[in-house]
Amino acid sequence: MHKIVGFVVGPLLQRQEIHFKTKIIFMRKIILFAMILSGLMQTASAQKKKDSVNLKNTIHFNITNPLIFNKSFIIGYERVLNPRRSFSINFGTQSFPNTEERNTDSVQGTRVQDRTGFNISADYRFYLAKENKYPAPRGVFIGPYYSFNQFRRNNSWLLKSTNGSSLQVDSKINLNVHTVGFELGYQFVFWDRLAIDMVLIGPGIAAYKFTASFANNLSAADREKLLAAINDALAEKFPGYSWAIDEGEFQKTGTTNSTNIGYRYMVQIGFRF
Repeated sequence: MHKIVGFVVGPLLQRQEIHFKTKIIFMRKIILFAMILSGLMQTASAQKKKDSVNLKNTIHFNITNPLIFNKSFIIGYERVLNPRRSFSINFGTQSFPNTEERNTDSVQGTRVQDRTGFNISADYRFYLAKENKYPAPRGVFIGPYYSFNQFRRNNSWLLKSTNGSSLQVDSKINLNVHTVGFELGYQFVFWDRLAIDMVLIGPGIAAYKFTASFANNLSAADREKLLAAINDALAEKFPGYSWAIDEGEFQKTGTTNSTNIGYRYMVQIGFRF
């Protein structure tokens, strides 16, 4: 009887012991796997955080200028200097906006021969510590800025002269604008990479120089008539033209220099790296 019990119980205890050891080994593997997985997740999280902190560069593309000016392609670069400061520069091409020339019985715009220009600007940004939960370049910022805009345009006109004859006249128009000011803006950052940068308020002081010259020798009356047509065409479409330019002086002399209020406003979309 004892032999039979021993014969039955012995193997049973051995199987239980083997099963128990197998469970222990399995549990150890699970614990080891969990520890490895946890370590990998922490490493990935730390790496992501490190990558986010090390993303000090942003390339921007200006999406507001193309809505106003022709042939506008302006890109920007922002560099983070420390958690609360950065600087940025912008540069690119642009030209006078489309204008429907105000044709009259005596002046008709026949052709735009060339239309060019460029923009360059820079700012220094302070990201406000009390207003922002995250470091630069995310959140509210303020700072000084400088911008230079140049526009050039060559036109052909059909002018009915005061003596009754018709003249084909070519004109060259040039506008330079230097602006210094102070801006306030906000930059959103999504998924650590995508940035939407907005300069919301940017008042400043601007120096304007506007000139127009003609390839033909014109009488004083014909010259003033053509300058008035150019002035009206640009005042209709160019933002801020009427209060920035001394129209009376321009229509008399073909040139004007003035210092007036300037402004900066833009929305950009960017990629951080």
